[in-house]
Amino acid sequence: MRRQFLTSTTALVLLLGAGHAYAGMDEAKAFLDKEIGDMSTLSRADQEKQMQWFIDAAKPFAGMEIKVVSETLTTHQYESQVLAPAFSAITGIKVTHDVIQEGDVVEKIQTQMQTGQNLYDGWVNDSDLIGTHWRYQQARNLTDWMAGEGKDVTDPMLDVDDFIGKSFTTAPDGKLYQLPDQQFANLYWFRYDWFNDEKNKADFKAKYGYDLGVPVNWSAYEDIAQFFTGREIDGKKVYGHMDYGKKDPSLGWRFTDAWLSMAGNGDKGIPNGKPVDEWGIKVDENSRPVGSCVARGGDTNGPASVYAIQKYLDWLKAYAPPEAQGMTFSESGPVPSQGNIAQQIFWYTAFTADMAKPGLPVVNEDGTPKWRVAPSPHGVYWKDGMKLGYQDAGSWTLLKSTPTDRAKAAWLYAQFVVSKTVDVKKSQVGLTFIRDSTIHDKSFTERAPKLGGLIEFYRSPARVQWTPTGTNVPDYPKLAQLWWQNIGDASSGAKSPQEAMDSLCADQEKVLSRLEKSGVQGDIGPKMAEEHDLDYWNKDAVSKGNLAPQLKVENEKDKPITVNYDELVKSWQK
Repeated sequence: MRRQFLTSTTALVLLLGAGHAYAGMDEAKAFLDKEIGDMSTLSRADQEKQMQWFIDAAKPFAGMEIKVVSETLTTHQYESQVLAPAFSAITGIKVTHDVIQEGDVVEKIQTQMQTGQNLYDGWVNDSDLIGTHWRYQQARNLTDWMAGEGKDVTDPMLDVDDFIGKSFTTAPDGKLYQLPDQQFANLYWFRYDWFNDEKNKADFKAKYGYDLGVPVNWSAYEDIAQFFTGREIDGKKVYGHMDYGKKDPSLGWRFTDAWLSMAGNGDKGIPNGKPVDEWGIKVDENSRPVGSCVARGGDTNGPASVYAIQKYLDWLKAYAPPEAQGMTFSESGPVPSQGNIAQQIFWYTAFTADMAKPGLPVVNEDGTPKWRVAPSPHGVYWKDGMKLGYQDAGSWTLLKSTPTDRAKAAWLYAQFVVSKTVDVKKSQVGLTFIRDSTIHDKSFTERAPKLGGLIEFYRSPARVQWTPTGTNVPDYPKLAQLWWQNIGDASSGAKSPQEAMDSLCADQEKVLSRLEKSGVQGDIGPKMAEEHDLDYWNKDAVSKGNLAPQLKVENEKDKPITVNYDELVKSWQK
């Protein structure tokens, strides 16, 4: 993949005549001919119109050198290696687009926010930091920027309403703080061929008394995991589940990426539960965090959260390959493509392209996948109206510490890489959809059969239940790192799930209390609530029409429910 990028980049650089001072329509037309063609939702005339706007808007910044950064994803490598040189050739603004590890992006943006030193002119930074950016007020709010200071560099064809993640990057003040650049969801992955095998279906029905299908709830997922584990298929022993368990920073995402909401913690609400979100953090009517522990009305250590951790541990031990317990996120990612995993409850669609490569044990000879993705099953505490899973939304962020002229040049580049001219082609490369118009483009209708249900999911009404971390989290970098350390103790067996979550919520409240004492977030920063027991806070929630924290459900193994995958897809299309 990397070689292919470099070759096409070299060709583009030669074609666009890098090294000479001209920038303009000739370079734009060369780029459109070579890279875009008809792979755009815009007509060629409109592509040229959009390019002309970029050329004109960039004139005051010609010759400027800017630096932007994003995490290591195929989409960003394409931007860095293909779109950045094209933008430089077309506009005369020299862009260096660094691609680094996600943890490093978070660390560097924290450094710039703390020191005011301008490390980068533009950041593709997870929308998980929306609560951080809103409360610290160190990021430019894009709503005011586009109408005011940045108006002369805001593309009239940008079409903000076309971005499917707009609600994720809007703060409680109604302003947009970040603009999505790439998105991927966390879905249920399964072996469609095994689920449709007549013997598997008959054996499953005989054992469990209901049909093998896509699990709607965790009870059914557990039965399916048990059924496939140890079963022999095509001469090899298979497993009913895949996950990872090593005490490592990547274990944190496994839980902050909405695992607790899948179990049913927090309150109803899209994109996030209110007043209690899927991290278990509760806010008051002014969006001020008031606590994380049940004792303050939060839900991080409530029955739903403890159940979420217990199920994770039970399934990892009983139904996943033994080596999974010692794996990190990146080590576990390729395992299902090796052909001995029946299903995975927590699977990132960023892996789609790698999982659909011809020649893999999970791909048919005609290039169609033997697997499909479907909505995630939910736990026993989950109620209709709650979010159901996680969506990652890496989004353009302009910090106030970046000088205005540099921020303007970076904003031009940001809009170029998310523009309707380039978005279909970029999405074909990275499969990280941000625009509704792109998802419905005919090129994806044609490619859909090779992508295992990804396009059907993104075109479905179910899509809105998959959302990133929301605005209740007041300091994402400080709070997120507490998760892997505490849950790692449950994963290693050093603590029980209840003890681990008690410890996590206490650690989160230490951070919230420090923020309250410092006053650094002003009147939208934390204001800690008084302490009471679970019963008190549950009654208080119910009296206000809310849910969290819920009381313990006596029977956490509810009636298993499955649906036929093909019927599910048909119901979306209606």
